[in-house]
Amino acid sequence: MFADSHCHLNYKGLGEQQDVILARARARGVHAMLNIATRESEWDAVLATAEREPDVWATVGIHPNEADEHPDIGTARLVERAQHPRVVGIGESGLDYFYEHSDRERQRTSFRAHIAAARETQLPIVVHTRDAEEDTAAILREEMGKGAYPGVIHCFTASGAFADIALDLGFYISISGIVTFKNAKDLQETAARLPLDRLLIETDAPFLAPVPHRGKTGEPAFVADTAAFLAKLRGEPLETLAAATAENFHALFTKTRA
Repeated sequence: MFADSHCHLNYKGLGEQQDVILARARARGVHAMLNIATRESEWDAVLATAEREPDVWATVGIHPNEADEHPDIGTARLVERAQHPRVVGIGESGLDYFYEHSDRERQRTSFRAHIAAARETQLPIVVHTRDAEEDTAAILREEMGKGAYPGVIHCFTASGAFADIALDLGFYISISGIVTFKNAKDLQETAARLPLDRLLIETDAPFLAPVPHRGKTGEPAFVADTAAFLAKLRGEPLETLAAATAENFHALFTKTRA
């Protein structure tokens, strides 16, 4: 049984055939999917899927690339929407210095607002970080000093040193289909040594389809392929990795146990 800790079921490529996509995931043993929000305009749709499907949950948040378009979304608004029983996490939020679609200072302000919401609700923050390791680590550490909060580094592609920082802060680390790519040697080295009790797997569908589906539209069913690759990489039975990552998913996103 697999848990896809990060997907976008309402995005183009999946939203038009959601029933089919979900059926294929379930057929491959995916028992839990977290449908991630990236902008306020999609919150209702993301939540509606989670209300309709018992094995799908939702988050509320603003992606860093959308920060400029959401200057009024602060901690109070996030906390308010997070009261819904199907909302189990805050985000995705963080820093993206690769695309820089939003001002860096606006990204940092939004990120801190999301962390404050995670601290207040004790729901995990789903962290996006790209080309921004130093600032992400600094903010996570500084905010942790104000009071503990749970979280996960999603679609991990950062350095091994950043992984150690995240683990020291109590975070989980989620591995996507990128780990199956031939040019992902550094990521593979890090993924091979991550502690099993802090490991999650995800698809980030419709993006990042793993080998042998690379180039196709990603979907939650493919988390099984990432898990198989990761288990072989780590020298673990697939059943062990699947069970552990599923347990970790429910341990982190505690509202999914309700």
